[in-house]
Amino acid sequence: MRCWLVLVAAIPLTAHVVSISTGEAHVDGSRLTYVLRMPVYEVSHIANPSESLLQHIQFASNGVRGQIIGKSCRTEEDNYVCRATYEFSSEIDRLKVECTLPSITVPNHIHMLRAVKGDKTDQAVFDQSFTEAEIRFRPPSAAELAMKALAEGVWRAIAGTMQLLFLASLALAARSRRELLALIGTFLAGELIACALASRVLPQLSPRFLEAATALTVAYLAVEILLLPNAGQRWLIVGVLGLFHGLYFAMFLTSSGYDPAMFLVGVVLAECIVIAALALIFSRLARVAEPFRPVPIAASALFALGMVWFFLRLKS
Repeated sequence: MRCWLVLVAAIPLTAHVVSISTGEAHVDGSRLTYVLRMPVYEVSHIANPSESLLQHIQFASNGVRGQIIGKSCRTEEDNYVCRATYEFSSEIDRLKVECTLPSITVPNHIHMLRAVKGDKTDQAVFDQSFTEAEIRFRPPSAAELAMKALAEGVWRAIAGTMQLLFLASLALAARSRRELLALIGTFLAGELIACALASRVLPQLSPRFLEAATALTVAYLAVEILLLPNAGQRWLIVGVLGLFHGLYFAMFLTSSGYDPAMFLVGVVLAECIVIAALALIFSRLARVAEPFRPVPIAASALFALGMVWFFLRLKS
């Protein structure tokens, strides 16, 4: 029971699965113009966001930080937008960026930065684990772009706590190896279909709705395990739930500009490895701790987590 309470108490720290902000940095000689766009609901709890946000992203060139010579912040439709101009002591060749926005938003916040200098561009993705990057204004090779997209797909598949919880519930839902393969196949198919249809679906969905729906996928699959242990066609349910998870990756792809094929290859590889590992762990745990009914206990914990997360998103 204590473990359940700890897990539920940790929900507010990981309540966002879709927490994304974007930034554009334009370099002209020794001057940099930066524009930050963040959903309004992400800044509602931040004291004095016009000062705090820009303090958590720093730009440096040749070892010297740029000095802000002008800035403004305001709400524009559903976004909070900050614009700042930085002056450097010399012409900007390479740009070192430090971003700690997750420390004042939510732990799994993602900031995607695109930098432009003349006809040259580069981009970087920041989160709680990757807070620094160097922008090099040179055209990346095709191999570099492919490997970067592949690595980002792997990381995004396993970076979120709730994504890992759903993969755990998926492994828990399988009653045999054959069914596990069917669940994995339909889940991945649902994700890929969602990404293919994203251009039609995403404009009609808000990030908040997507978060709440994703929370329900964890809770619903837990209910299947608890109340319908012998239910057929579970693979079909998992395929439908995969659609909601695919929309998260589609939203990330739309904002980042990564190559979709390589990104999704990374996602699929990571998810298959994680599900297989968790299924192996659960099968051994079920044999060792069979008298304690580990599957119902784990499913109950997943249901509680999913529902708490869902109601937190409704209230935010």
